Amino acid sequence: MKYLVILADGLSDLPIESLSGKTPVMAANTPNIDRLCSMSRLGLLHTVPDSLHPGSEVANMTVMGYDPEKYFTGRGVIEAVAMGVELADTDMAFRCNLVTVENDILKNHSAGHISSEEALELIKYLNSQLGDDNVQFYPGVSYRHLLVIKNGKGKIKAMPPHDYPGSPVKGLLPKSEDDLSLKTVDLVNQLIARSREILNDHPINIKRKEAGKSPANSIWPWSPGYKPQMPTLKEMYGLNSGSVISAVDLIHGIGRLAGLNSIHVEGATGLYTTNYIGKAQAAINALKTTDYVYLHIEAPDEAGHEGDIALKIRTIEDIDAKVVKLILNEIEAGEEITVAFLPDHPTPCELRTHTRDAVPFMIYRPNIKGDSIFEYNEKSAALGSFGTIKGTEFMKLLLNSK
Repeated sequence: MKYLVILADGLSDLPIESLSGKTPVMAANTPNIDRLCSMSRLGLLHTVPDSLHPGSEVANMTVMGYDPEKYFTGRGVIEAVAMGVELADTDMAFRCNLVTVENDILKNHSAGHISSEEALELIKYLNSQLGDDNVQFYPGVSYRHLLVIKNGKGKIKAMPPHDYPGSPVKGLLPKSEDDLSLKTVDLVNQLIARSREILNDHPINIKRKEAGKSPANSIWPWSPGYKPQMPTLKEMYGLNSGSVISAVDLIHGIGRLAGLNSIHVEGATGLYTTNYIGKAQAAINALKTTDYVYLHIEAPDEAGHEGDIALKIRTIEDIDAKVVKLILNEIEAGEEITVAFLPDHPTPCELRTHTRDAVPFMIYRPNIKGDSIFEYNEKSAALGSFGTIKGTEFMKLLLNSK
């Protein structure tokens, strides 16, 4: 049996008054998702334990079959794995956003979704100005980068910038949670302050401001941690081979730790402009030679963070027409594929951040009767025969549905 997980990041939402009390997925035109739903069994899944923040890193680890309370050590270290950055056991790695700060307010978490080309130049410049034997910046994709501090110590509270748009910077800066971390926190806050000094008048930011775009005028380090140790999916679940497809380093990092092959698709951006069809075709091709494919699509999450209801509906409709339709064609052609469709967490447009509410999921398995539910959404999934589950129960259902 082959297994495909279609992960529509942040798809789930809350009822919205301007949509007559519907959620974006309820309001969207999704004939292919609904057709898959009619053949599937449904339920609700809690992906985030109460002890952890509802981030994509935690939720995707859960969906992939790992207990994040046991294996999650920080988002930065996962992205380091994806980027091929070798970490020593004493290296502290932070996810490092390029953000926009305006009048000491965190305007947005993505510097207006800065391009990777612009960001590369800025990160290289930051490294030349702020990097040394103990501090290194590594470029990633768009606004998503890596900061590594050698011999970083202690427990640090560093806030995810996407959770606090429009908030004063002063109250969000990294804080010590033990005496060991005092020196490291002081260093990180110095780096933030100095980044604001040197980035503001960089030629790239001058051009962005002249074009009416948000400047990347500050770094924002968060989710620090040390190198994790995780068993592979083969060791955990007996899956002999697998692949992960995403535009996001974080997801590739989790996949590599899980023993999956990384597939990068040309034109995959993580935004509504992503190459949906290319990613779907890559998943279909990968299933010819591997047992398990994790197809991650970031676009609904980014629309949710922007608070753009119409855009979120558009991304859901694009997933329907350009991803799920192609998968249905494979199923109807006789391919024996178990298909799961779900978000990792909700990203409600009116909140513009993640929540820990249970997400709707469905699993289609060849020759297994579905629940005869004909619309996929947050409400209908609650009526499904799987009921409400949590954590690694999802992976066990995917591999052993009855």
